[in-house]
Amino acid sequence: MKFSRIFLNRLQNPPKNRDSVVVIDVLRSFTTAAVALDRGAAAIHAVEAVAAAAALAARLDGALSIGAVGGGDPVTGFDFGNSPASLLAADLAGRPVVLSTAAGVRGLQRFGDARRLYAASLVCARATAAAILADGADEVCFVITGEWVDRDGDEDIACADYIEALLCGRTPDPADYARRVRESDFGRRFGQPGWPNLPGADLELCADADRFDFAMPVRRRDGLLVIG
Repeated sequence: MKFSRIFLNRLQNPPKNRDSVVVIDVLRSFTTAAVALDRGAAAIHAVEAVAAAAALAARLDGALSIGAVGGGDPVTGFDFGNSPASLLAADLAGRPVVLSTAAGVRGLQRFGDARRLYAASLVCARATAAAILADGADEVCFVITGEWVDRDGDEDIACADYIEALLCGRTPDPADYARRVRESDFGRRFGQPGWPNLPGADLELCADADRFDFAMPVRRRDGLLVIG
């Protein structure tokens, strides 16, 4: 199995052979998505533009809107911000979710034509590796979405390192990667007074490696990208 990496916020040429692409957003898009699925969401529609996401949520019966702008502030008028901890007690059973975020969802949109596309975070890393192996992937491209001019993105790099180690048949200690999530540039902002929309509870949840036993494949339905 061959591996490559793309950093979403750098000027890079995408891989020509889009066999299996894993878009990673640990803090917090795809941790939020995993919690939503665990809470019973029927499907998660990944829509990049806020206005388009709001319009889709208005059209879908019983839909909930979840989203944040760059930096993590919630989208005004949405049902939830991009906060996985806020969903832990939510009843999403059977309800569609529309997710709009500045990094993870944008990454999915860029690689929507891959043969196999996954949304991934540390909470479902082992399950993601298992799904890739079961699918018989020849090449895997990891898309790192969390690296910005003021952020090292190591929370996503750690997740990619962990999944790659599992795919190579190694037995890595998940605690090492959880520590990197907490100590990343962005991770250190959570729970701090200057970042009211980055609660410490989100960070602890995002660093809970392999909390869920399901992967999050992404498929195109009626022209939209759907997680789960």
